[in-house]
Amino acid sequence: MNDQETKTTNLYGLKALILSSSAGLAVGAVLCGVIIWTLMPSMMILTKESKLGFDETVAALEASIKANGWVVSNTIDMNQSMAKHGVEFKPRVKLVKLCKAEYAQSVLATDRHISTMMPCTFGVWEGDDGKIYVSKMNMGLMAKMFGGNIAEVMGGHVAEDEEKILEGLLKD
Repeated sequence: MNDQETKTTNLYGLKALILSSSAGLAVGAVLCGVIIWTLMPSMMILTKESKLGFDETVAALEASIKANGWVVSNTIDMNQSMAKHGVEFKPRVKLVKLCKAEYAQSVLATDRHISTMMPCTFGVWEGDDGKIYVSKMNMGLMAKMFGGNIAEVMGGHVAEDEEKILEGLLKD
């Protein structure tokens, strides 16, 4: 093979390598996107079964919130709220909203747009299986996506406190 043929062969090989690498990266990016899109909902909301009945879970949760230095800003009975508007819903659902003023002040001082996610909320609900569940936002994961002060406060302090609040309340 002469020098011209070798250069032509090398050029075609380089083009093929670049094309196949680009195609591989594109396919990999699409697959990562699909995996993330599919898994994110199940990663963003954490749900565990309660050890207690419905009313006992709500009461224990409210007591633990207070014992851990937080304030229960509101407990909303979703069934009653919907019934006021003519909508009947049988499985019981309550939202327990909680706040810690120091954390709220810290986050709002730097990132007021996050106020849409305040106060923190635990959902206590009755499953179709008759069991009682507690759901919460995965603050650690959510806060990492925002970074900065949100990651420090919500991903650190809030996430740690939520774990303490739920200690002893949920089945493993």
